[in-house]
Amino acid sequence: MENSITQINSSLYDQCIADYALRASLTSGETAEVIALREQAFQHFKKLGFPSTKVEDWKYTNLIPALKEGFELEQDEEVLSVKDAVIAKAAIQLLDCYHIVLVNGKYRADLSDAVPVEGLYLSSLSDAAGKPAFKQHFGKYIDLEKFHFAAANTALFRNGLFIEVKRNTVVEKPLHLIHITTTGAPTFFQPRQLFVMGTSSSISIIESYATDTNGAQVFINNVSEIVLQENAQVQHYYIQAGDEHARYVHHTEVYQQANSVYNNYKASFPGTSLWRNNLNVALDGENVESHLYGIYLAGGRQLVDNHTIVDHRKPHCNSNELYKGVMKDEAAGVFNGKIFVRKDAQKTNAFQQNNNMILGRKAVMDSKPQLEIFADDVKCSHGSTMGQFNQEALFYLKSRGIGEEKARALLIHAFAFDVTEKIPLPEVQTHINALIEQGLK
Repeated sequence: MENSITQINSSLYDQCIADYALRASLTSGETAEVIALREQAFQHFKKLGFPSTKVEDWKYTNLIPALKEGFELEQDEEVLSVKDAVIAKAAIQLLDCYHIVLVNGKYRADLSDAVPVEGLYLSSLSDAAGKPAFKQHFGKYIDLEKFHFAAANTALFRNGLFIEVKRNTVVEKPLHLIHITTTGAPTFFQPRQLFVMGTSSSISIIESYATDTNGAQVFINNVSEIVLQENAQVQHYYIQAGDEHARYVHHTEVYQQANSVYNNYKASFPGTSLWRNNLNVALDGENVESHLYGIYLAGGRQLVDNHTIVDHRKPHCNSNELYKGVMKDEAAGVFNGKIFVRKDAQKTNAFQQNNNMILGRKAVMDSKPQLEIFADDVKCSHGSTMGQFNQEALFYLKSRGIGEEKARALLIHAFAFDVTEKIPLPEVQTHINALIEQGLK
């Protein structure tokens, strides 16, 4: 009953409800399983609506101003041209990788590199619908009764990307997914991805985001599902450096089987006015490892909201989470990290830390690390800190002839180093350090 009271019924909500009936006639070519999943998700979204601040997980993120901006739903029109400069803006210098371009969520083979790797299959979601891996995993892991935006996406997604890495396949070069959003009118987009990693496979995936909207406001509700079968390894990078006209809600659901390793490196920078990151990881096998590293630099009146859930379901697993934030100007930040250790998850090691540096006099940060432990033989800890510049260190650097601006930059790089040093690709590490430098100006 709570959701029927607290939901936001906006014009966007009404459009989504109306669009579902229209889409039902256009998606009749989909498999029975996908149609049933859409219907299930739609029923949940009808009850949930968009969340208000009365919903606990959205307590500090008020969506009402954004949802009142009169977004239209995305249409099926083909975007024929994309500016090279927009794609180039997201590129990472000197990185030897395969570039995969998605425009408004749609995989564009004509703008992407060919990926001649035996054992790797990449296609649009619609082309993958008949594949066994798609049928086995698509839409199987997200709790649609709980997550408002994931329910909306599942009911109404239009475009998306499917990646399958077959058993024993090691993809030597990273895949760089460049997500381009382009439109001339305020638009609500809902792209979708499914990545399935076979037994003993390995891959690195980098995701970057860019917009070309000529000033039009856009709201992107993105959902990704990532499945790691036994002994699979994934290095997963998010680099968020959009402009003020973009609002992002990202939901990433990760499901891990025994002996798998998932490492997530997330970096966001000043620009995007709203950035909500839901990252849920389920450790559903023995000897699983998950490492989550985040760095966020927020400025202006930006709102950056990181929500993570690490769910230990089986014994002998390790998770480590470290998020660090630098808050400038009037920016607002949220960190809400939950670790669940279930009754059967004995011998669990789980650690979580969130550290924040507050630079702006009007900047705010709400941090809420949480542990729920139902097993008795575990090692778990969590913590959170808030602070400002170390004035003694700043004085020391200035006394050595370093200008104040450079001295502050050095201290912030030092603060972020615990996260950036974990990034295994040096080109990506250099790229993120450059974005930190740029974000401090």
